[in-house]
Amino acid sequence: MTSSAHRLRKPNLIILLPDQQRADTVGNPKVHSPNLAKLASESVIFDRAYVTQPVCSPSRASLMTGLWPHTTGCTENGGEIDSRFRVLPELIADEDYHAGYIGKWHLGPKELISRAFDERVSTQGASDYSEFLVSRGLTPDRTEGGFTELSVSNLSLELSQPKFLEKRACEFIERHGRRPFILVVAFVEPHSPYNGPLNSEHSLDEVDLDLTAEVPLDESVPLRYRLIREWQKEQALTDSTMRQFYFGVNQDDYRSLKQKYLGLVTLVDESIGAILGCLEQTGLRENTIVVHTSDHGDMLGAHQLFGKEVMFEEAVRVPYLIRLPGQRHTRIPQPVGHIDFVPTLFDLLDQPMPSQCVGKSLVPLIRGEAMRSENVFIEWSPNWRAKMKKGTSLAPRRSIKRAIAESTRTVISPDGWKLSLRDKDLNELYNLNDDPRETRNLYYDGQYFGIISRHADEIHCWQESTRDHCKLPKL
Repeated sequence: MTSSAHRLRKPNLIILLPDQQRADTVGNPKVHSPNLAKLASESVIFDRAYVTQPVCSPSRASLMTGLWPHTTGCTENGGEIDSRFRVLPELIADEDYHAGYIGKWHLGPKELISRAFDERVSTQGASDYSEFLVSRGLTPDRTEGGFTELSVSNLSLELSQPKFLEKRACEFIERHGRRPFILVVAFVEPHSPYNGPLNSEHSLDEVDLDLTAEVPLDESVPLRYRLIREWQKEQALTDSTMRQFYFGVNQDDYRSLKQKYLGLVTLVDESIGAILGCLEQTGLRENTIVVHTSDHGDMLGAHQLFGKEVMFEEAVRVPYLIRLPGQRHTRIPQPVGHIDFVPTLFDLLDQPMPSQCVGKSLVPLIRGEAMRSENVFIEWSPNWRAKMKKGTSLAPRRSIKRAIAESTRTVISPDGWKLSLRDKDLNELYNLNDDPRETRNLYYDGQYFGIISRHADEIHCWQESTRDHCKLPKL
């Protein structure tokens, strides 16, 4: 197909969605990800992109609907999107588009994904992926017929989930190259368990720990964070078999676990390279928008924590790349939020903005036009996992129960202030310009009352405008 014919066609869209990938794994010379590095060199890069909530299901719900977690009703891991709301392909009025979803869904019943996408390839539980493994002679180790995450993490490269998704994605592209399509490829890696066929891809010398993994901790952080930290260390003493996951670790494990995590980043990178190569081979590269982002990051030992579920930068910031035909590589330094993900994609596809969405298009930024910098908001709601060491002495039991059930609302301002207000735990204020690693909580320093008051008002105004009924204490 000629380039002029490509320009007349409606653009395709591919969304590459790894799970739990940190922002600093893209463009990092010590991370073996040549395909992502190449994609980044051809893309618009949002340097400071933030999720709506730092845990899988709520964040994914926002990416699929253009709504806040408190609106979708999906506010905890394993939650479901309220069926009243439409998800990405349903929001497009253009019936020419054929939509496929390949990989991790994590947003409730199959009925919703079946309603929205023309083709689906599942990987969770008894799934298309488990059928593939059975066809290769493997025996399921789950009672319902699927395979546990740990057993999958021990498979060879050729049987790994990324390789499976890569093959199915390329088949989709080859089948539907003659009509416009939307394809989501949702990898489970580099989510824990930190284990895979490329565990030794990076030498330990290449693995840099965050400075906050090795320095004295600021204890003026929320009690819930300290409970998580203590629980993770306690599990290291009681159940060493869990160390392929992020819980059950101590500081001696940090570097080796991060080494394996980076191996999973490389594993996904190889499959991303194959999918992008398929676009080249089918002649669709110049008519396909490629987006790469993640649902949240990973602490990886920063602040002596692993996983997500906290408001530190390592958990809430993610990669966000958009490769557009004919668009030059550029970097956008101002903070942006995933709430603008769907509106931006619709603008790029030249589709009408869905009335359901509450965000705005970032296309003016992409095109180098002036656009007013705005606050970015992030939320946290109580999740079903209560993390605490049995017999902990960190706080009275009543305080612990309150902390576990806390809700947070965070604002990140264009000028670098980050305020987190909580209903049942300590609040936080950081100056990201002076303290990007968030080592000094300024909230309880009286000289910052004016800054706190201004940004607290912005949080309350945002809550009112989005009908967020979380009751935060007044200053």
